[in-house]
Amino acid sequence: MLVTRGPRAAILAACASLLLAVSACGTTDDKPEEADTPQVRLYGTDGNMLNSFAAELKDRADLVDGMKGTTPLTPLSDDFKQRLSSIDPKLTDYLYAAESYDAVMISALAAQLAGSTDPADIAKQIVGVTTNGQRCTDAAGCLALARDGQDIEYRGPSLNRAGFTDLGEPATASYATLHFDNQKINDAKTEFVGAGDESGVSTKAAPKPKKQRGGRNDRSDGSPLILGGLLPKTGDLALANPPLAAGVALAIKEINAAGGVLGDPVTWFDGDDGTNPAVARATVASHVRNKVQVIIGAAASGISAAVLPDVVAAGKILFSPSNTDAGLSQADDKGLYFRTAPPDSLQGRALADVILRDGPHRIVVVARKDSYGEGLQETVRAELERAGFGTDRVKLLTYEPPADAKAPPVDFGSLAGEVKNYKPEAVLVIGFGESAGLIRALADAGVPIRH
Repeated sequence: MLVTRGPRAAILAACASLLLAVSACGTTDDKPEEADTPQVRLYGTDGNMLNSFAAELKDRADLVDGMKGTTPLTPLSDDFKQRLSSIDPKLTDYLYAAESYDAVMISALAAQLAGSTDPADIAKQIVGVTTNGQRCTDAAGCLALARDGQDIEYRGPSLNRAGFTDLGEPATASYATLHFDNQKINDAKTEFVGAGDESGVSTKAAPKPKKQRGGRNDRSDGSPLILGGLLPKTGDLALANPPLAAGVALAIKEINAAGGVLGDPVTWFDGDDGTNPAVARATVASHVRNKVQVIIGAAASGISAAVLPDVVAAGKILFSPSNTDAGLSQADDKGLYFRTAPPDSLQGRALADVILRDGPHRIVVVARKDSYGEGLQETVRAELERAGFGTDRVKLLTYEPPADAKAPPVDFGSLAGEVKNYKPEAVLVIGFGESAGLIRALADAGVPIRH
């Protein structure tokens, strides 16, 4: 121990014991109004934890450094990534690529097992494709079994632990904790955690598979399987479109290379959901006119909720690779809605755990005002409450997202002011590309973002 003596030492010790509370012990440069403002760590979710999100901040992309969050993601093999790269060599993100690949694969296998391209027949086989059969993992092997009339249990890049529940969604999930460093996701820091319960897998028997005879099965109309896209080529979620599109294209390529479905190549009609209900409804109407049987999408939960009545009325299947709103599990879908993405009831737990590990005392959760944003916000709030965080330690804020791509950007100024005044140590941002504007506004308001 170092011992100090003398009058000067005594004065210094007294100042230290008072923690510089007396102005004479400080300097004229002290700024007490800033001393009690904690540094804020940013957290994100699947809508903004992408490499492409940094570009949304333009010349202020460094603001994402230090941001971390969760996304539904399973460890992907190098082989699968290389196959995706053969479709899109510029691919920088893999978010929901595996889920879009599996949505197409499951749809194709269900049609083959049903011996029909009628949506009602396909829908009856979809859950069973993932349960209680002979395990298979690739297009050629699975289609060969299905053509032979054998029950299969498909396992793919996203669906590798357990099959679907009776509701037509994964019983288990894998989540990744992602970290931004140097304006991109640092893969070396990515951690994976499992969620869900295998006991939730459906035990219902699907209709008996039909064995294919000759080149084609006995289809009354002889129509091929036609899939239609409802993916975010434009709008706030357009930054997530490349991996979604690559997953779809890869699955169709591999299915057709393996002989297609019921003796015909699978046909694909592209389509935009625009991250906008009006754009999505127009796309659905176009797909109905083109006799599409299965619509792959929409990307955003709120868009799927908006178009689902139209899809059901037309007797088509809506199969989303990226919807996570837990409320969609109970949608009135007449058995025609499915998803390969897990519900946010699972992600909320993983996300709350990531935040709590850093030990914040006050947390702000800012969300898009839609079914995805508010649904995940409520799940996170409930998980924080279970951990002992009362309403005095968690502040919930929402914002109206842009109506469409041509709408003026959201003015986050007043919301950023509310965040600053609350003096949190953690801010969770639940949004899409537009949420980059919130991060810029926080910095402009003087919120000390931790890097």
